[in-house]
Amino acid sequence: MTSTSERVRVRDVTLLSDNWYTLKTTRFDWQRRDGRWQTQQRETYDRGNGAVLLAYDLARRTVLLVRQFRYPAFVNGHDGLLIEAAAGLLDDAAPEARIRAEAEEELGYRLGEVRKLFEAFMSPGSVTEKLHFFVAPYDAAMRIGDGGGLAEEGEDIEVLELPFDEALAMAADGRIADAKTILLLYHAQLHLFGPRGG
Repeated sequence: MTSTSERVRVRDVTLLSDNWYTLKTTRFDWQRRDGRWQTQQRETYDRGNGAVLLAYDLARRTVLLVRQFRYPAFVNGHDGLLIEAAAGLLDDAAPEARIRAEAEEELGYRLGEVRKLFEAFMSPGSVTEKLHFFVAPYDAAMRIGDGGGLAEEGEDIEVLELPFDEALAMAADGRIADAKTILLLYHAQLHLFGPRGG
C-alpha cells in the first residue's frame, strides 16, 4: 500500500500570519486514486496540539465543566458563553501532565487517576490540532482552589458542577455546543455512568 507521503508533493508554502499562531497556505500536488496528479491549495492553521478532560463523580453522578467566552463562536452567531470540558494546548508538555495542570488551573482540582481515551483531529479540513482526550474521577478532597483559569492569559472561567443527566440533556438540546465536550459526555454515558437513572 502506498504511503500518503508518497502521494503528496509540496510545491510552495506561504506564511500568511504568525501573530498568534501560524497560518500558512500551501500549494501541493496530490495523487488521486486513479493515479493522476492534481494541484491543490489549502490553508492550515497550526496552534499546536491539545488535551481535554472530563472530571466525573460516579457516586454523586456529577461532572465538572467550565463556562467561558469564545470569540470565534461569538462571531459565528453563538450569543452566549460556551460550556466545555477543561482543556488546553500542550505547549511542549506531555498530554497527561498538561491536562493535570489544566484541571488545577481551570477547575481547581488536583486529580488522582487520569485515564487517556483516544486522540482525534477536531477540524482536519483547516486546523492541524490533534486533541488528547482524558477522563478522571474527582471528589471534594481533591479540591485545591477555586479554579477559573489564569487571568494573565485572558482566562475568565466559571466552574460548573452539573448533574450528569442534566449535562447530557444540555448536549442534546444545544446548550452545550462544544464538540470535544459532547464526545466526552457521550463516552461517559456509554462507559462510565450507563443509561439515565442507572
